[in-house]
Amino acid sequence: MDQNLFNEICLQQLTLSAVHDGETVVVLSRGAERGAYADAFLWAARQLGAAALHLRLPAPSSAKGAWVVGDIGLADNPLAVETMKAADMVVDLSFMLFSKEQFAIQDAGTRILTTVEPPPLLARLMPTRELRERVEVGAGLLAKAQTMRITSPGGTDVTYRLGVYPTISEYGFTDTPGRWDHWPAAFVFTGGADDGVDGRIVLSPGDVLLPFNTYVQTPVALTIEAGFIRDIRGVDGAPSLDADLLKSYIEAFDDPRGYGMSHVGWGLDERAHWHGLTQFGGGMGMELRSFYGNVMFSIGPNNELGGPNDTPCHLDIPMRGCSLYLDDRLIVDAGELTVPEMRPVNRR
Repeated sequence: MDQNLFNEICLQQLTLSAVHDGETVVVLSRGAERGAYADAFLWAARQLGAAALHLRLPAPSSAKGAWVVGDIGLADNPLAVETMKAADMVVDLSFMLFSKEQFAIQDAGTRILTTVEPPPLLARLMPTRELRERVEVGAGLLAKAQTMRITSPGGTDVTYRLGVYPTISEYGFTDTPGRWDHWPAAFVFTGGADDGVDGRIVLSPGDVLLPFNTYVQTPVALTIEAGFIRDIRGVDGAPSLDADLLKSYIEAFDDPRGYGMSHVGWGLDERAHWHGLTQFGGGMGMELRSFYGNVMFSIGPNNELGGPNDTPCHLDIPMRGCSLYLDDRLIVDAGELTVPEMRPVNRR
């Protein structure tokens, strides 16, 4: 993307995030990653009268697994953490989510925005206040629920016991002290009780495996008991390459907590494309997490919600065509949202 255009969309973002005269904005990056992003956000912050600085960490070293969350080198750099705690806003270009350091920065009142997706996608999925309102409607419903049940034509039937962990909304910008968000994003989620997820999830062709950034090709059956995955295999005894990949990935972390059930929720952005992985490389699949009517469950850490599981093994799995019930109320019907206030105007 032309740098001037990128500057302008970052200015739109920081305007939504209420950056203003007298604030301090820190842009966090690692090594040579996303230099053009840093330049754009620094320019945008200055246009809004904020003081801005670029905090650049050393390039990442080799890590275990394809995606190890919660460690970008901040644990050994307290000065960097203190610098961000003193700022009004941090633009995170390196993905420090799930780290103890991010939680400390948020606790200090700093708002944080993660931005790692390709610039054309950032432009197409620019957040809006209308989308925020619809996301917050969903968050309100989810926060009141005591149970969630997910079903699918492929054989999914799993129940989450809710009410233990908070509900989190993501809508792509942050204007509240201490709040984190990710650009782009449009979904809501919470977590089941640590021992309160039971049933069967069947991944069907076209469901999405993140961070693999691939689509399921061969059905996978997951047996879940008391909040942990107890079995991963093909459906009805059939071979499944995807089941083998999932097992191999989780086993590589040598951490039994990698089988724990993490957050769960649904997507609300009608502009996001299920086929997005075919269009953009280099991102983290935020479009797939956000596409309208997807039901996404996650495996691994729940410390983002305040839970005890901080395993570095993490998978997000958005699924198509599922139905989702909150306390027996149908919220997502085979991939279509049922609550008018959560639907875009042209789908009401």
